Amino acid sequence: MAYITLRDVQLAFGGPALLDGANFNLERGERVCLIGRNGEGKSTLLKLIEGSLIPDQGEVSIQNGLSVSMLAQDVPMDTGTVADIVAEGAGEAAKVLKAYHQASDSCVAGDMQACEVMGELQHKLDQLDGWSLETKVNAILSKMGLDPQADLAELSGGRKRRVLLARALLTQPDVLLLDEPTNHLDVESIEWLEKFLLDQNNLTLLFISHDRSFVDSIATRIVELDRGVLRSYEGNYSTYLDLKAQQLEAEEKQNALFDKKLAEEEAWIRQGIKARRTRNEGRVRALKSLREESKARRSQQGKVNMGVQEAARSGKVVFEIENLSVSYDQKQLINGFSCLVMRGDRIGLVGDNGVGKTTLIKAILGEIEHGGTVKTGTQLEVAYFDQLRNQLDLEKSVLHNVSEGSDFVDVNGQRRHIYSYLQDFLFSPERARTPVKALSGGERNRILLAKLLLKPSNLIVMDEPTNDLDMVTLELLEEMLSEYKGTLLLISHDRAFMDNVVTSTWVFDGKGNIDEYIGGYQDYLEQRPNQTVVDQKSDVKKALAKAEAAATPIVKKAKLSYKDQRELEQLPAEIEQLEQEQAQLNKKLADGSWFVSDAAAATQASQRLADIDMLLLEKLERWDQLENQ
Repeated sequence: MAYITLRDVQLAFGGPALLDGANFNLERGERVCLIGRNGEGKSTLLKLIEGSLIPDQGEVSIQNGLSVSMLAQDVPMDTGTVADIVAEGAGEAAKVLKAYHQASDSCVAGDMQACEVMGELQHKLDQLDGWSLETKVNAILSKMGLDPQADLAELSGGRKRRVLLARALLTQPDVLLLDEPTNHLDVESIEWLEKFLLDQNNLTLLFISHDRSFVDSIATRIVELDRGVLRSYEGNYSTYLDLKAQQLEAEEKQNALFDKKLAEEEAWIRQGIKARRTRNEGRVRALKSLREESKARRSQQGKVNMGVQEAARSGKVVFEIENLSVSYDQKQLINGFSCLVMRGDRIGLVGDNGVGKTTLIKAILGEIEHGGTVKTGTQLEVAYFDQLRNQLDLEKSVLHNVSEGSDFVDVNGQRRHIYSYLQDFLFSPERARTPVKALSGGERNRILLAKLLLKPSNLIVMDEPTNDLDMVTLELLEEMLSEYKGTLLLISHDRAFMDNVVTSTWVFDGKGNIDEYIGGYQDYLEQRPNQTVVDQKSDVKKALAKAEAAATPIVKKAKLSYKDQRELEQLPAEIEQLEQEQAQLNKKLADGSWFVSDAAAATQASQRLADIDMLLLEKLERWDQLENQ
C-alpha cells in the first residue's frame, strides 16, 4: 500500500484550478521531486499532504500511523537557542518539558504552587516519553554539527536551514516534505544536504526544487504539476526532459487535429439555407460539445521571452584590480586580490555565505570603500541584478516598477507598450497592476529581470538571479547569458547554471583569499589543490603500472575456451537484434502519439530504449574483449 495517495483532488482559489482532478502515489523509500512553473501550486500540494489545507473535492489518503514532517520554504527570523528551536519539532512534549523546567526553577525558589504543578507535568511527560527528548535533540544536533546554545537569529541562512531540518527530523518521520531546501544555501551547504539525505536509510522524500544538480543527485522519480494535473516520469531530470518533449509534441498534434475538426464543424454550421434544411441535430449537439471542450482546454503556460539590450562595446580592459582589500567588523573579507577582467569574460563567484562575494562586487563597482586600486575601463554601461531585490518598490505595481509610470518602453530601438513588454515575462495586464508585495519570489525575480533587461549594457552583474526561478525560465536565462557579447559577473550557488554560463570562476576560501580557475564549478572541482594531489597520486600509480607492464614478458594469447568461443560467435546476432528493437521503438515513439494513447506503455518503452543503449555498450565491449583474446 502506498504511503500517500491523492485521488481526483480538486483545489482552486478563485482562478484556474491549481489541482484539477490530480492523482498521485508516494511509495515507501521513494525520493520524488515535484517540479512545475512558478505559481502552478507545488507548495499548495505539500500543504494538502501536510494537512494544513483541505481539498475542494477528492481525497488525500495517508497510511494509518504514518508520520509526516515538513520543512517550509521560508527561513524564519525567530530568536532563541538552537536546542529550543529543534525541540519544538516534538510538539506537545517540547511544550510540557519547557513548562516543567520553568516550574522546577520556581519550585526551587520557594513557589509551592509551582511544586504542585511539577507533579502534573511529570505525569504528562511520562505519557509523552518527554524525558528522552533532550537526549534526542543533542543526538541530532551532534549529527548535524550544530551548537545547541547558539542563537538562531545570528546564524547564516544555510545554518538556519540545517536547524529547521533537524527540527523536522527530530521525531524520525516516515515522510519528509521539503519546499525549495537549497534556496539561499551556499554550494558547500547544498552538497552537505545532498549527502545527509542520501545517508538516511528508509527516509521517504517528496521535495520541490529548481536546482537541477540537486534533483539529479537526489530524485528517484520526477512528478510534474502542469495545468492542474500531476504527471510522473521515472528517472532523473535529463530523462524527464526527453519524455516531456515527446509528450508536448503529441499534445500539440492532438490539439491541432481537434482545432481542425472544430473549424470544419463551425464552417458547416454557417453554411446556407440548403445545408440548414438537412442539418443533423446530432451533429449540432456534437459541435456544442466541441465548443465546450475547447473553452475548457488549458494551454501550457508560455515561456518568458527575454532579450538583452546591448550597449556600445566597452574598452578591451573592463577592470584592472590591484591588491584590493576590504574589512568589515574587524574581519578581513578580501585580502590583496588582484585580477584583470577583459571584455567578454563571464566570471562566476563561488564561496560560502558571508565570505564577501557581494562585497567584492560592490568594491569593484565603487559602491563601498576599499584598499588597493580598481581601474575601470572605458564606455562601461552596467546593469545590476540585486540579490535582495532592493531595486523594487514593494508598495507599487509591477507596471510602475518596470516603466516608472510610462505607458511605453524602448526595446532595442522599438517603442513598445508596457503591457505588451510585461507579457513577455508572463505578466497579464491584471497581474501587471498588482502590487509587488503580493507576488511570489519567482515573480519578483521576473520583474527584476524585466527591469534589468530594459537598460542597455555591456556589463551585467547578477547576484543570485536563479533563486525562486522555475527550470524553464532558468534555462532561457542561461541561453541569453551564453549569447551575451558583453562581460558578466555572476554570483550563484546553482552549479548547473554556473557550468553552463561562466568561462572562469573566482573561489573564496573564507579567509580573505580568492583563487581563479578556468571554466565552471565542475572544472574548479577538478583543478582545486587537493584534487591535484589526488591526480598526482593517480599519475604515479599509472606510471608504476605502466613500468610493471613494460617489465612483464609478452605472453602469447591464450586460445578461447569453448564457452567464450560460443559467446563470441553469438554476439553479432544479439547486437543486431538489439539494434532492430531499438529502431522499432524509436519509430513508434517518434511522433509522440503513443504518449497520448497509452502513456504508461510509452514511458516503459522509453526506459527500454535506455536499457538497450547500456546493453549494446556492454555487448560491444565484450565483443572487443573476446576478439583481443
